[in-house]
Amino acid sequence: MYLRHTTVTKRGKTHTYWRLVRSVRCGRKVRQETVAQLGELDAQGRLAARSLAERIVGVERQPGLFDDDLPAEPIPLELRGLKLERGRRFGDVWLAWRLWQAVGFDQLLEQLLPQSRADVSWAAMAAVLVIARLCEPSSELHIAEDWFRRTALDDLLGVPEAKVNDDRCYRGLDQLLAHKTALESHLKEKLGTLFALDYDLLLYDVTSTYFEGLAEGNPLAQRGYSRDHRSDCKQVCIGLVVTREGFPLGFEVFAGNRHDSTTLREIVEKMEERYGRSARVWALDRGMVSQAHLDWLRQRGSRYIVGTPKNQLRAFERQLLDGEWSAIREGLAVQLVPTGDGVETFILCRSDDRAAKEQAMRDRFAERIETGLAKMAASCTKRRFVPGVIERRIGRLLQRNQRAARFYDVRVTVAEDGGARLDWSRRGEAWDQARACDGCYILRSNVTDWKAEELWQAYMQLTQAEAAFRIHKESLQLRPVWHQRAERVTAHILVCFLAYVLHKTLEGWCRQAGLGSSVATVLEEMARIQSTDIVVPTQDGRQVRLRCVVRPDRAQSILLDRLGLQLPQRLRLPRGVPDPDAPATNQM
Repeated sequence: MYLRHTTVTKRGKTHTYWRLVRSVRCGRKVRQETVAQLGELDAQGRLAARSLAERIVGVERQPGLFDDDLPAEPIPLELRGLKLERGRRFGDVWLAWRLWQAVGFDQLLEQLLPQSRADVSWAAMAAVLVIARLCEPSSELHIAEDWFRRTALDDLLGVPEAKVNDDRCYRGLDQLLAHKTALESHLKEKLGTLFALDYDLLLYDVTSTYFEGLAEGNPLAQRGYSRDHRSDCKQVCIGLVVTREGFPLGFEVFAGNRHDSTTLREIVEKMEERYGRSARVWALDRGMVSQAHLDWLRQRGSRYIVGTPKNQLRAFERQLLDGEWSAIREGLAVQLVPTGDGVETFILCRSDDRAAKEQAMRDRFAERIETGLAKMAASCTKRRFVPGVIERRIGRLLQRNQRAARFYDVRVTVAEDGGARLDWSRRGEAWDQARACDGCYILRSNVTDWKAEELWQAYMQLTQAEAAFRIHKESLQLRPVWHQRAERVTAHILVCFLAYVLHKTLEGWCRQAGLGSSVATVLEEMARIQSTDIVVPTQDGRQVRLRCVVRPDRAQSILLDRLGLQLPQRLRLPRGVPDPDAPATNQM
């Protein structure tokens, strides 16, 4: 709602007539509807009209909506009436917006997304969704009804609070999803430039996220192995590709009942089609591949480093005992065992810390088994038990301690009095073999021009993919998924993916600035910086309103200085007042 005026000249005299109008949408068109004819108004009359509009609208007046032109002479102010209004979260959303611009999403989406008829670009709505996911993860309804109005994004993005509603947020998801491939392709070039990334090694892993609700209209929502321990809920699987530093390149959504290994071909083909092969190496978890997949990778010329099941250690018993180990750091040694045809190389690894952990776990379970068996054997000598009762007790004992159950031979026989007799012994050969393999594991690769240390370090980078999933689920609240339609589910995951891009970008900035990698701490500290309106009444009954950013404290100033950022001092000035922070222009 705003004032409009019409100028009419009668008998050589100019008259200005004012009316209060509002915008009304009629289908696809917007027209202005007159609320009240106000006639000719002097300064006092315009103040009264402003108050009338505020009472009709029933919400806080937007600064500048009814501002008068800057007067030619100084205005006396009533400083005793100075007050602060409209405190908003500024620091964290401003930092997220700077990250959004640094990655180049603002310019890219302005080119890709169509212009909205409601004077709010879909590119701005996409920024709202992703920034909200980074700063305060929540639903689209919460963004529209609560979060957006508590932030300064309306000033930063030029999106009025009244224009952000749940319907526009959902439609923004639909608009963003159509450009998923373009966004992922953009990331490779932009992140590679910002952080000098090498894409010689790609890490691939799969996780799952579960639904709240039946999701009957989503064919991808199926029950399967749940990493979230929610087997009672339907889920989808998410395959994520990241660099060795953890920067994301792309993701795909699969049905919740698909095995990890069945997704490998699809991911490899899509990534190499999009970015090319160029001798890249794939690091894959041992549950991701089978012999058929390895044969397929070799046939197409792809290189890989994968883990192997631990039961294959038996085939390398001689190398484990008599092989030449090379120490790559304290407590860790490796040795290369090429295959006879020279196509692959097995990397045997032995970790002292891992060996101590495995030995302690096995000893603990073995002690429980031996203690339980000794008690049952003693009970059998004191009273007569039916053999079936003792056998069931033994079964429960071994079930609770499966890690050491295979090392024991247990026999239940019938004594002379008809009761049960228990005899047991430890399998010494199996026990000694297990101790020899403690701390050992095997990697497998067809990369022949890397050293053992390089191969081991490349495989260990898979922890970056695991960390990416942890951030998605905990910090960005990927789970649970409340959307029911397949397209909206993928769009929700895309928003989380883009928020993770901003998260990693900020982490990269912090590392370069020597601030560590605690993104949550930086965002929490920045969220304390607010913007506010300074309102000063004039002696003639009007108000001067300045929208400013609260000055950061010492710790926040140091943080901004290390990041190379400078907060704006003012967000909005009265019309006609020059901005002292604006760069000076050269006058010819």
